[in-house]
Amino acid sequence: MTDSHPAGSTETDPNVSAISGTLQLPRYPGQPVGHQPRLVHLTTTDMSLALLLGPQLRAFAAAGYEVVGVSAPGPHVAELRSWGIHHVPLRHATRSMALRRDARALVELIRVFRELEPRIVHTHNPKPGVYGRIAAKVAGVPIIVNTVHGLYALPEDPIGKRAAVYSLERIAATCSHAELLQNPEDLPVLRRLRVRGDKLTILGNGIDLGRFDPDRVDPANVAVLRKEMGAGPDEVLIGLVGRLVHEKGYREVFEAARRVAARSPQVRFAVIGPSDPDKADAVTQAEIAAAEAIGNITFLGMRHDVDDLYAAMDAYVLASYREGFPRSAMEAAAMGVPVIATNIRGCRQVVEPGVTGMLVPARDAGALTDAITAMATNDERRRAMGRAARAKAQIDFDQHDVINTTLATYRALEARRAPR
Repeated sequence: MTDSHPAGSTETDPNVSAISGTLQLPRYPGQPVGHQPRLVHLTTTDMSLALLLGPQLRAFAAAGYEVVGVSAPGPHVAELRSWGIHHVPLRHATRSMALRRDARALVELIRVFRELEPRIVHTHNPKPGVYGRIAAKVAGVPIIVNTVHGLYALPEDPIGKRAAVYSLERIAATCSHAELLQNPEDLPVLRRLRVRGDKLTILGNGIDLGRFDPDRVDPANVAVLRKEMGAGPDEVLIGLVGRLVHEKGYREVFEAARRVAARSPQVRFAVIGPSDPDKADAVTQAEIAAAEAIGNITFLGMRHDVDDLYAAMDAYVLASYREGFPRSAMEAAAMGVPVIATNIRGCRQVVEPGVTGMLVPARDAGALTDAITAMATNDERRRAMGRAARAKAQIDFDQHDVINTTLATYRALEARRAPR
């Protein structure tokens, strides 16, 4: 999911000043000066720093690092600051395909890294993972780490796209000291690209299992939320959480909702997530209006209470074409909600078919319709899958494992004293 603040905005963080071209970071109460190794995390947007990496950044700060987030500025900068995380705005960051802007971002980053002089730069792909690693290498950063959130090309993609993506990935990987892979299916690809094996570590992905815990949700609130999402007490509620872009499979979801309306009128759909007009494959307002006209879909927009919303769902759908290791599906599973997902990299790591949910072919509205119908018409099986999903999440999706692996990587690299 993304926020509504566009990447690449020229809005600046008033708490970061530039004097004679030099970045000066503020200090926060209780923060020691001078002895903490500086750790920079680079993403495209501040939303990624706050919502996706927030628990990790706070853990790294608690472990003794001076943590700095670098991204396009936006509404989440204040939240980062409240945690004691510095933020440096990157004016030329953009999530769209814009080679000229990306080149400017590269030059801007080299300057930022030279002025900040971090001990470690940790980048997050796809785009910042490429130009960020290169910029850090040029700037002489001692330790460069990258998290592979799912390679942006898949084996079934056109050869031109694969060649371009894999070539850039191979070049950028020569600049790093460690590559942390969220998804194990990317490991053989990177090996074929001749990325050194001693750089590659399976990281996995994790969430806050304390927050995503069905036992902490007030049952009275569940009934209120179900009504808000358009479902009555005797109806089956299918939830979706994600940006409104076609890559998330919304065409197939809307078509499945239309077919399900004829088969099972007691099934309702709720879509939680913002529009994303900056993306070329954004779901248009006309498409949203047409989906609403089906009569069984409610759009809630961006929400910050998704943990409670999951608790009100009977099943969760993720119909994506491409994923690294989908956080929303992990969150739904942790809340005891069975997941229907596409049979792609990432979703295969979250869903155990027939046990915690169901996998269907991508871009197949018919198969998605059949799976939703089967899930909606078997209450006992649905509840059993939900219990199994919660159990799997408790074993496999704990964010503390991700934090510990990342910290171990930092410390191992620091012990080796990677040269400038």
